[in-house]
Amino acid sequence: MAFFKIKSYAKVNMALNIIGKSSSLHKIESIVALISLYDEIFIKEIKSEKHIILFSGKFSKNIGKNNTISNILDLLEKKKLLKNKKFQIKIKKKIPNEAGLGGGSMNAANILRYFIKKKIIKAPKQELIKISKLIGSDVILGLNHANSIITSKNEIKYFYDCKTLYTLIVKPNFGCSTKEIYKKVGVFSKPRFGNPNKKMFDIGYLKKCENSLEKIAFSKYHKLKTLKLYLESLFKPAFVRMTGSGSALVAYFQSRKRCEKAKNQFIKKYKNYWCITSKTI
Repeated sequence: MAFFKIKSYAKVNMALNIIGKSSSLHKIESIVALISLYDEIFIKEIKSEKHIILFSGKFSKNIGKNNTISNILDLLEKKKLLKNKKFQIKIKKKIPNEAGLGGGSMNAANILRYFIKKKIIKAPKQELIKISKLIGSDVILGLNHANSIITSKNEIKYFYDCKTLYTLIVKPNFGCSTKEIYKKVGVFSKPRFGNPNKKMFDIGYLKKCENSLEKIAFSKYHKLKTLKLYLESLFKPAFVRMTGSGSALVAYFQSRKRCEKAKNQFIKKYKNYWCITSKTI
């Protein structure tokens, strides 16, 4: 049997507010877009007693045996949804880890999406949502290839055919621990995305938003603040914002040409930092 190829797109938090906390989890609301940067997943059913999971690519180092893909497979098996079928899954990692780009979460989401599409698993929508949340809070965002808004009520609204923005994504040579960043949250924002609509993806609206985690990340890693200021000086981006809990920063442009020029300028100054141009999809 031949492998089936899946594009597992990265996500960016164009805006993110921390609006409270319940037990050990923080309540967030966020405006999220998928971008054209993706990991490649190859999957096929095999005759074996165990699943085979293999990672390759630039960002495959330090991925342990316990990862989002092994977790989603284990969970589906415990719920007896895979019907004893086994799979070989190869993942070529192009999305950096500890960047706020949701690489691991999107990998799990796209494998779950594949199983649903191919009718390998059948389960009610609410059960699939529950499974997604058990793997990670971002997983559910990858079940649809669309922009989305997470509301203060923890509801997700999807939006299609939003205006394309060109992105310069940069990551310094260190990552941010999501757990460590969230641990230092002490101030909450007022909910703003209670009535989600497509206009929230307009540049004018996004420019007025923020990522509540930036101040925490910047106080811990001063280089991130310096990096943001430099990106803001490159060919007039509409805005620059950290995605998720970092450490990746994203400069958003309305022009592909300006975005490419900004990248060329950036790599002259920061030769050892990872960067890539992409676009919202």
